Amino acid sequence: MYSALGKKGVVYRPLTTSSSCRMPGSVPANGEATWPKDVGVIALEIYFPSQYVDQAELEQFDGVSAGKYTVGLGQARMGFCSDCEDINSLCLTVVQRVMERNGLSYDQVGRLEVGTETIIDKSKSVKTVVMQLFEESGNTDVEGIDTTNACYGGTAALFNAVNWVESSSWDGRYALVVAGDIAVYATGSARPTGGAGAIAMLVGPNAPLAFDRGLRGTHMQHAYDFYKPDMVSEYPVVDGKLSIQCYLSALDRCYSVYRNKIHAQWQREGADRRFSLEDFGYMVFHSPYCKLVQKSLARLMLNDFLSDASPNTETGPFSGLEAFRDVKPEETYFDRDVEKAFLKASTEMYNQKTKTSLLVSSQNGNMYTPSVYGCLASVLAQHTPQDLAGQRIGLFSYGSGFAATLYSLRVSQDATPGSALDKLCASLFDLKNRLDSRRKVSPAVFADNLMLREKTHHLAPYVPQGSVEDLFPGTWYLTRVDEKHRREYARRPLYDGCRPLEVGVVNATTASEHIPSPVKKMPRMPASTAGPETVTISNGDH
Repeated sequence: MYSALGKKGVVYRPLTTSSSCRMPGSVPANGEATWPKDVGVIALEIYFPSQYVDQAELEQFDGVSAGKYTVGLGQARMGFCSDCEDINSLCLTVVQRVMERNGLSYDQVGRLEVGTETIIDKSKSVKTVVMQLFEESGNTDVEGIDTTNACYGGTAALFNAVNWVESSSWDGRYALVVAGDIAVYATGSARPTGGAGAIAMLVGPNAPLAFDRGLRGTHMQHAYDFYKPDMVSEYPVVDGKLSIQCYLSALDRCYSVYRNKIHAQWQREGADRRFSLEDFGYMVFHSPYCKLVQKSLARLMLNDFLSDASPNTETGPFSGLEAFRDVKPEETYFDRDVEKAFLKASTEMYNQKTKTSLLVSSQNGNMYTPSVYGCLASVLAQHTPQDLAGQRIGLFSYGSGFAATLYSLRVSQDATPGSALDKLCASLFDLKNRLDSRRKVSPAVFADNLMLREKTHHLAPYVPQGSVEDLFPGTWYLTRVDEKHRREYARRPLYDGCRPLEVGVVNATTASEHIPSPVKKMPRMPASTAGPETVTISNGDH
């Protein structure tokens, strides 16, 4: 383990504070070797680019019918990166932001794993680039690496983090999970389903969003629905119809497995009842585009209807659906009659449980691995701790190829001011304002940016042409790629006129209230006294 200064050889005993004084991540006061309780998400941070294109304007620019993107896909805006941002810079930004906003020092992290499908190096991981933020702390004892399978990599990284905390390998420190991607498409019908962003999640015990133990329904299968065989291009090969079929079939299978597992749990507890969508307080999905999410919620209602031995088709949510009693799910992926009927039947449930989750997705687009967690952030940002307390949140994560899991989080019952749940919600209260503060650019500028990325992708040596001044304060950006493809980065100051922060150092004037280490409270690292020179880090020698 590590002392507050990051030196090896010092093993701490847990603090003997009362349970009422413990903070998220604290071990029990008696130090018993029990299974860590309520392992899950303690803090969550989201980053998205500072510029977007309006989807209605993009419809006109592309010469398609009005409403094709805004109504047919359900998308309002799409965020995108200039050539001065890449997957490394996105992850650097969101990691430093979550550390600063929560007053954490880097020696409090014992595992860091990145989920991404945005590959800019076939050998070197994004995680090793992010480790440069840890250098000031002296902490190099950090497990984890990159995890890749389309949009599922972030979920796999999160599961690995939870498993680590619940394992004999856990040393009492936090795990940090990062999901980030830049989703871009060649000119054509798939281009409006792009987006970009990154999510960082702090994982540990006593979390306000705790994993339901043993309740994961997973489905893995081989398919070429979406893949990236061209190693010199950012663009994927997409079979749109097959991708939708794979997504919906995976949803059916995952939901069935999840329900079987929770039924088994309930039977062991002596409860004889049937699980349905009503048992989720909120239901969020991986969101390639918002309309598919609405159809997915309707799809789960179809599953509930077909699995009910004697559904009430006279009154209630299944009213008028008797004509669909004998349909086979595998024959309904593109059945317009079934889709229309269950979209209508599930409207109220969609408005109650899912609609608010689409804030980031509708305003920023598909972020790939962070997509489902952007939906989770949207729910936390738009509901009070009192609304959320005690609820079960269902999450469906999907990655093409394909891999999928439906699982659930239980929200803490404690919604009092200053509670872990209250702090988590407060950290995201400005999400809508942040989305609204972005700069709108014309579709022509958007197209020019993607053409520039296309021409310069993997070009070396290269100096990005994008404007650093257009980035949000505190954003890391690519400064150059040298002749050996080694990348260097710098960070915009948090405030205009202020010096950049030192790599890996928490600025005490901008950090929010401190979250202690899971094993022992550790002080914040002191602010640097270095001069105002620009801070640069690289993905090569340093």
